[in-house]
Amino acid sequence: MTRTDPLADLFHVLSRDGFAHVSGLRMQALFEANGALSDWAEFAASWNDLGLDIYMADGGRYRRRRFAVFATAADGGPILRGPHQPHYQSRDYNALNGGIERWFAPIAEKVGAGPSMQAILATCRSLFDRLASGRVWHIETHQFRIEARADMAGLPTPEGMHRDGVDYVLVLLIRRENVRSGVTSIHDLAGKALGSFTLAEPFAAALVDDHRVMHGVTSVEPEDPSRPAFRDVLVVTFRAAEG
Repeated sequence: MTRTDPLADLFHVLSRDGFAHVSGLRMQALFEANGALSDWAEFAASWNDLGLDIYMADGGRYRRRRFAVFATAADGGPILRGPHQPHYQSRDYNALNGGIERWFAPIAEKVGAGPSMQAILATCRSLFDRLASGRVWHIETHQFRIEARADMAGLPTPEGMHRDGVDYVLVLLIRRENVRSGVTSIHDLAGKALGSFTLAEPFAAALVDDHRVMHGVTSVEPEDPSRPAFRDVLVVTFRAAEG
C-alpha cells in the first residue's frame, strides 16, 4: 500500500498561490504526523505569562509577547535553540516599529523544548525544505497576545499590510477569547487582494511565502466588554541563515 504524503497538498497550494489557509483539524493532524502534542494544554497556557510589548511606536499597550530563535543544519540534524538575541526588522519591512533592536523576554525553556513547539518547528522545516532545499534556516518564534477592551481595539498587525523580511511565515492560532473580527488578508506585491479568512479555531493557520505576498490582520474588539478579550497566536519565521 502506498503511503500518502500529508504535506503534498499544502506544498502544492503554497507553491502555486504563495499562501495557504489551513483549518485547525488539518493543521493539528500535520503536526501530529511530525511529532507529539502531548503538552498542548501547558503550551497554550504559557500565553498567560507574556510580557508587555513596550516598543509600540503607536503608544499602544495592547500587545504582549515572548521571543526565541532556533537554527537548523543543512544535513537534517536537530533543530537547536540559539542564544537569546533581540528581534530586528528594518524600516523597509516595518515602518512603525522597525529600525531598532527590540529585546523581548525569552520563550520559557520548557515551552521551547517541549513536544508541541518541536512538532510545529519540524512540520515547518519539512514543508519549507521542499520549497527551498538545502538551506540552513534561521528560525524566529514569537508568542503574541493581542488584547482588546471597549476603549481599546487590539491591532494584530499595527504596521498594516506588510512583509516580514524573511522567506516563509507560519501564523498559528492558539486561542481566541471573547473577540470578534481579526480577519487575515493576503495581497500580492502590487497590492491586489488575493484572499481573506479568519483564523477561528485552535491550530488554524496561515502560511505565506514572504517573497511573493503581503499579509495583514484587522483589529479585534471584545464581544462582551465586561470580560477579558484576546487573540493568541504563534508566529514562526524561516529565513536562510547568513554566512
